[in-house]
This record gives sequence, C-alpha cells and structure tokens, in this order.
Amino acid sequence: MEGFYLDTSIWLDFYEKRGKNGEEAMKLITKIIQGNYVLTYSDLHIKEFKNLSYSQHEILAMLAIVKQGKLRHIHIDSGQIKEALFLARQRKIPKKDALHAVLCRDNNLQLIARDPHFEKLKDISLYKTPENAM
Repeated sequence: MEGFYLDTSIWLDFYEKRGKNGEEAMKLITKIIQGNYVLTYSDLHIKEFKNLSYSQHEILAMLAIVKQGKLRHIHIDSGQIKEALFLARQRKIPKKDALHAVLCRDNNLQLIARDPHFEKLKDISLYKTPENAM
C-alpha cells in the first residue's frame, strides 16, 4: 500500500469545508479511501488540532471519514524533533512544517500540502497539492 500524509491545513480545508480548497481536499481523501491507500496522521496533527481548540470528539470525527485499516497513526521520536528544529532554524521555516516533512521522509509517505514553506524542504520530502497528488 502507498501512504499519504496531509498537512494539518489540508485536514482543516476538508473538515471545515473551506471553499475550493475544501472541495479539492475532499476529492483527494475520497480517492485515497476508494483506492488501496493508507492515510497517515501523527501526534503533531493531534497537537495542532488541540491548539486550534478542537475537542477530542471533533478530532475523532475528522479522522472517522477514513475506514478502519486505511488510517495509520505514527508517533514522533526525539531524533525527528531535533532534526526538525535544526532544519527550521537553518531554513527559516516553521518547526511544525519541518517536522511534517521529516515524518513523511522517515515513513515513506507522500506529503500533501499547499504551504510554500515546503519548497524549502523538497530535499527532505517532496510535496504535492491535493489537485496533483494522484
């Protein structure tokens, strides 16, 4: 199975039905669900959702669109955090974006994002927008 990893903003585009971006996120998630793919989320997603005041119930509802066996949770280790902090300082980008890229590389996942900061991380993990992911 091939795996996908959505930047937190893509999850929110989908869940909050944010106009065209929300429609494109929904199309991609639908393709992932219907195909033989796995959608992966991390501890960082959960932390970001909680920081945006999403309740545990809302977070579970957001993730519930993905069928059992098609959703994978990955954890973050201290080495990944150290590397992300280094990359963020070196490349002047947000720490969370650097950590998302490191997690994708380490777990062989396709990163889906819109944020231009990921251009500065393309040697770590290439990213695609929802429109050109599949």
